[in-house]
Amino acid sequence: MLRRILAGLQEKAFLGYLLWKTRPALIRQYLDRLDKKKTKKPIRPATTGDRKVRVAAVQVELRLVEDVREYVKIMYKMVEEAWQQGAQLVAFPEDITLPLIGMLPGINDLSSRGALNEAVETLAGPGVKVADIFNYLSPVTRQVYHTTFSELARRFGAYLMGGSMVVGTAEGKVVNQAWLFNPEGEAVGKQEKAHLLPLEAQWGLSCGDSLRVYSTEVGNVAFPICMDATYFETFRIVAFKGAEIVIIPSANPEEYNFWKALRGIWPRVQESQVYGISSCLVGSIFGYTLTGRSGIFAPIALTPNRDGILAQVEHPDKPGVVVADLDLEALKEERLRHPRLDSINRELCARYLPALYDYFSC
Repeated sequence: MLRRILAGLQEKAFLGYLLWKTRPALIRQYLDRLDKKKTKKPIRPATTGDRKVRVAAVQVELRLVEDVREYVKIMYKMVEEAWQQGAQLVAFPEDITLPLIGMLPGINDLSSRGALNEAVETLAGPGVKVADIFNYLSPVTRQVYHTTFSELARRFGAYLMGGSMVVGTAEGKVVNQAWLFNPEGEAVGKQEKAHLLPLEAQWGLSCGDSLRVYSTEVGNVAFPICMDATYFETFRIVAFKGAEIVIIPSANPEEYNFWKALRGIWPRVQESQVYGISSCLVGSIFGYTLTGRSGIFAPIALTPNRDGILAQVEHPDKPGVVVADLDLEALKEERLRHPRLDSINRELCARYLPALYDYFSC
């Protein structure tokens, strides 16, 4: 009993130490220093009219950090690059807070040796799940995430979808959760991943149970997470709920393959007649290789090359930022010309789909 009490006190003490090392005042102070080094002024969007918006997809290279200031600097530089090109909405990848586990003692030595669940058991003992570690670090993760992206949104005067973090909830679940911040730095939207990778289920994560659309000054925005884009239902739901821009943050643990990548955002954009932004986390860690080509997508008729692509990073394994202009009025007109969602036989779907989903969930 005494041993368990002492172990619990040690865990609380270390968590307190991490909270102090990542305190909001330190992050803001460091951001003040970075602000003083800004050299370029932003390029204002060349588009005119109140239904046009310039957006940016950010591709981040994953590397563990031991100091929160390293993390903040990486995020700052990405937003700054997008801001210099006039971006009004900036989207970050899935698992954007994963670098913070580098603050755990010994984790860096294990990061190149094997899977994350094996590293966790080596550090914390048998029976400890990856979800347990994410849950333990949740106060630190939330503090860094919300302080960093709230401040960046406010300092650069842009909407930021900060990517996703894995955190514990008040209900005792561990979820993959993303947030949207407005140019005043306020959190104005939240989304939890609804479809888990088998790997995430193995780690002990729980899936979200809702899909949301948020009305903003830059359009109606939804941001399902990674695997959610594999299924047409996700995009159909948010499109029916009024989404004009759908952001997909992702961290795809496999070698890049053009044809496999097509199962995600590109066909969903064509089916649902929305604009799409894909932001990818890339790099190698714990035996996983994360790849992707972040990009900005549109219905084929709204792209110059008639390929459905407005902008895309060149390399699937390197960091980068791409920017494109979205014309929401043109999207509205395209939907009126080709009303695909309106052509769905809703009575047929309503008759078959509920029973089929019930059957296959058994």
